[in-house]
Amino acid sequence: MSKIHNKIIWITGASSGIGEALVSLLAKKNKLIISSRNVQELNRVKNSVPRNSEKIKIVPLDLSKEGSLKQSTLGAIEAFGKIDIVIHNAGISQRSLVIDTNLNVNREIMEVNYFGIVAITKELLPHLIENDGGNIAIVSSLVGKFGSPYRSGYAASKHALHGYFDSFRAEIYDKNIKVHLICPGFVKTNISINALTKDGTPFGQMDNAQANGISAHRCAQIIDRAIYKNRQEVYLGGKEKYAVYLKRFVPRLFAYILRKADVR
Repeated sequence: MSKIHNKIIWITGASSGIGEALVSLLAKKNKLIISSRNVQELNRVKNSVPRNSEKIKIVPLDLSKEGSLKQSTLGAIEAFGKIDIVIHNAGISQRSLVIDTNLNVNREIMEVNYFGIVAITKELLPHLIENDGGNIAIVSSLVGKFGSPYRSGYAASKHALHGYFDSFRAEIYDKNIKVHLICPGFVKTNISINALTKDGTPFGQMDNAQANGISAHRCAQIIDRAIYKNRQEVYLGGKEKYAVYLKRFVPRLFAYILRKADVR
């Protein structure tokens, strides 16, 4: 059962994985706006909670289309007339080596994972201030804290989110807006299947690390609790979450282990 209740929550990337698990968890006690590019899958997710389906509104969203983001944000606000919490969960991963990866792939990842989220936040900010605050939760990644092989562009986009939202949090501290950076490790979702390879085509398979990750449901529970308890930054997953501390306190050992790690 969710800790958060009686809120209007906008969840992006809600058509599968962590986003779908968040819908399942939060729909029981809250009103939800759910977004992604795939409206058909959003309808499936909505219909999977039929007793609460009237409390779920669908707003299509494509983070790669900069010109559409203002309208999508306005549509989300208009769905119930207010947004209390936004959970920025949409994003795309990567599975390719630096030496092989086209620059356009790096640009696409940054556009979706960073610029799209920043654009929505900037559009939503006046609404949150006008309504005396709210919560902004960003589903980042453990690689927002350290780099990892095969994920250079992905790691860069997540690092960028941390820099932006740490600054953002400091600037709006007096506006009653809480900012939560959520950093999952390996979660069993389709993220590796949809990840971009060196030329921008999908990886198309579930990698071993992802297949052995924690469940999306467990991840959703941790996100729910983090927002409820006003946690500023949360690391979650299996043993990989301890790599954050290993890099901080024993960086040379961390670098050695990372070179040997099976991250695919």
